[in-house]
Amino acid sequence: MNNSNAIDVLNGLIEINQDRIEGYETASQETEESDLKNLFSRFRDTSVECRQELVSEVLQLGGQPDEGTRATGKVYRTWMEVRSAMTGKENERKTILDLCEYGEDVAVAAYEKALKEAKDLTPEQTALIIDQHALIKADHDRVRALRDVLSEA
Repeated sequence: MNNSNAIDVLNGLIEINQDRIEGYETASQETEESDLKNLFSRFRDTSVECRQELVSEVLQLGGQPDEGTRATGKVYRTWMEVRSAMTGKENERKTILDLCEYGEDVAVAAYEKALKEAKDLTPEQTALIIDQHALIKADHDRVRALRDVLSEA
């Protein structure tokens, strides 16, 4: 068992959850629609819980949990800052959801990569990542479904 590799994998997920927390705080500020604010708040809370669990695992391994965000996370965190020039209300919701889905794609991919690198993780850590991946994937699918409804309209 290589604790250093396990710590690196777990820290990568800590960073993506931190990116997700910041992203959904921004997304919540960018919309005035209460249903989206509530949804983004729940997604943020999911990542707060995931991050806390991952921090605990890193500490148990004797590692230092990352407090920053991923270098690649700059793209993820700025999903709301690169909003298109569309200003119509009917387009705003779809634009926000499109950008949220992009961010969710990044998060899901990070979890899938971590699971491929799971050889240095304990079975308990692997199970934790599988459980968190399911939560993140469910959020991703919720955003996609909301976006798709607007695309069909």
